[in-house]
This record gives sequence, C-alpha cells and structure tokens, in this order.
Amino acid sequence: MASGDEGFIIVAVLWILAALAALVSIYAIFVTNSAIAVSVSSDAIFADPLAAGGIELAAYQLISTPQDKRPTAGNFMARIGTARLAVAFVSEAARIDLNAASKELLAGLFAGLGAKPLDAGGYADRIIAWRSKAPAQGLVDTDPEDSLYRSGGLSYTPRHAPFAHASELWLIYGIPPAMIQAALPLVTVFSGQAQVDVLDAAPQVIAALPNMTPQMVQRILAARASGGLDQQTLADLTGGSGGGQQTSKVYRVGVRIDHQNGRHSGAEAVILLSDDDPDPYRVLSWRDGYDGATDQAMDFGR
Repeated sequence: MASGDEGFIIVAVLWILAALAALVSIYAIFVTNSAIAVSVSSDAIFADPLAAGGIELAAYQLISTPQDKRPTAGNFMARIGTARLAVAFVSEAARIDLNAASKELLAGLFAGLGAKPLDAGGYADRIIAWRSKAPAQGLVDTDPEDSLYRSGGLSYTPRHAPFAHASELWLIYGIPPAMIQAALPLVTVFSGQAQVDVLDAAPQVIAALPNMTPQMVQRILAARASGGLDQQTLADLTGGSGGGQQTSKVYRVGVRIDHQNGRHSGAEAVILLSDDDPDPYRVLSWRDGYDGATDQAMDFGR
C-alpha cells in the first residue's frame, strides 16, 4: 500500500474518532440536561401534595384547639417523606377587608403607603363604589361611577357587588399600579370584618387605623414584641381607633418546602375552619409558589 494511502486512512480514522467523541459529548450533555429536567419536573409534581399536607396539618392543629383558645398566628416545622416543611398561619382578620372596611380605614392605608391625603380619599371612594350596589337607573344610564370608567376609555364598569378577589384592585380606575402592588399584601376579601386584628396586623395596617399616629404604632409594636399586648393594653394604646383583638375562622396558611435536592417550592392558601361540618376546613384561595431553584420564601403572615 502506498504511503499516501496510509496517510489518508489515518486521517480518515482520526476524523471518525473525533466525530464519535463529539457525539458522545453531545449525548452526555443531553443525558445531563434530561436528568435535570426530570428532577425539576419531579419536584413540581410532588410540590402540590406536599403543600396540601402542610396546610392540612395547620388546619387540624387549629381545629383541635377550642375556638376561644385558638391562636391567631403561629408556625411549625414538619417532615413529609424526604421533604422538610415550614408552615406558618395567621388570622385573615390581620388584613383590611376590601368589602367591609370603612372609607377612613382604606384612605388611611393608601396614605400610609405614600399617597397624598386627597388622593388616598379618592382611592377609597373608588373601592367603595366598586363594591356598592348601583343606584336605581331610569331609561338613561346616569350612574356617575359608570360614566367615570367610560370617560377613562375602559371597556368595563364597576362590579357594583363585593370584591370576589383582592386582585380586582387592578381594575379600579385611577389607582396607580405601584400603589396597588404595595396594598395587595395588606388586604383581603375573606375576613368579612370592618376592623382588623391589631395583635397580628402588619405595621402598615395598624398605621391605617383612624386617628393612629406613628408614636402609637411604635408603642403597639413594642408591646406586641415584648408579649405584653393584652386586651386592656391594646384598648389603651389604640385609643378607640377601630382596632382590637378580632377573632376569625379564616386563616392564611403559607407552606415552604425544602426538597432533598436543595430546591424549594411553596404555596399559600386561605382556609375557612369549620367546627361542626363534616369537613374540618374549606380552601377559599390557593396560590402556588414553585420556584425550581431560588431560596426566596413566599410572603405570608407577618
């Protein structure tokens, strides 16, 4: 065989080996990515049952306590299979109910979030108009609230009925998006109470109470942190501002799940406890928080 042919064969073999090595490398990357995808998918598949388990544990813990001694907030750790769960719950009365709150309380919330007093009162008016029954109309639609939405170029008018979900705030005419984003973690449609539970409310909610001052808020928070905020102290500190110790059968439960592979997921649910029905609780709202890789916990409670 000529030396030229031998060289050609060697080069060809080297090219074949290089091609095979490239194929092996590509296949290895494919297998690795597939394994990662399967792992993430597996976490997502098990996330909901694990979160449901954490919420059920919280519900049974609350139900097993007599109603007059039931805690308004709490947290605990649990393990289900190889996953570790961090569960926290807080009474929904700690939030401002969009369907029951007074104009003063709603305006106080927006003022505390940075709105000018006149604007804050206007935002409160829009919320109350959204949830209020429309006035009786004649042959011509003269409802000023409906006209306001139409003149603003919107294709809808106020619901004229209770808020079905807090996210309906995004539909209210004239409230800036940044203001809505800041208010959403502080409001609810599930407590059904005009007042708030000061024992568990966020500082922004306490500050929204009528006649509340920054000094009063600080005194309330200090007493709460020291464990000395009983009913009488609370009444003295709030000065009849509309806050107090409110009880509710509605709780917001957050579940943080730490998977064995280091990934995290979570869920947040609002549940209604039942002391006499066959079902011990009913889920009113559910929100998943599967993040796949980050360690950011969901925002629930205080």
